[in-house]
Amino acid sequence: MIDSTNVKATATENDIEKLCREAIQYSFGCMVVNPVYVKFAAKLLEGSKVKVCSTVGFPFSVSLPEIKALETVKAVEDGAEELDMVINLGALKSGDYDFVKRDIAAVLDVKRLSKEIIVKVIIETAYLTMEEKVIACKLSKEAGADFVKTSTGLFGGGATVEDVRLMRQTVGKDMGVKAAGGIRTYADAVAMIEAGANRLGTSTAVAIIKGAP
Repeated sequence: MIDSTNVKATATENDIEKLCREAIQYSFGCMVVNPVYVKFAAKLLEGSKVKVCSTVGFPFSVSLPEIKALETVKAVEDGAEELDMVINLGALKSGDYDFVKRDIAAVLDVKRLSKEIIVKVIIETAYLTMEEKVIACKLSKEAGADFVKTSTGLFGGGATVEDVRLMRQTVGKDMGVKAAGGIRTYADAVAMIEAGANRLGTSTAVAIIKGAP
């Protein structure tokens, strides 16, 4: 259930190599990196069961859908099996829901290369009203995404139990909900799972595992 993550702008090859070693050691399901490190991580994880996830349009999501589509295809070619894309917040807040869905669909088009690719849509809950969170989840589900995700972890307050519960209620039981941002302890992780998350994104994955009773 854990996506071990390092998406810092200052992340080095040594940082990513350490993340890969830990992911293999603790059998994390996935590790998330920025596109520049996808090929490097995929090579290090070759032969393991750990998947590589690439960010798309990260973290502001202000690039055009066509650019996100190119970024997506390149990430998959480099070895990504999962993708964490950021929703276009400006379009959402402008009420341009057709654009939001087209933006998500541009990334989802990569499934023509492989239907096994998992696409998660980051809605950045800290910037949204309750109504906008519901709309963002519904648009993501209608577009055909596999998961909705709380946040990039770089802005605002990150994941909350209330937001995760709302997202689960909105998308139903069959769509994934990923909690990310501020999940640092075993207790945090359990709280998010109990609220309805079936995936966790964290930069302190090892600490969470070691903190388990």
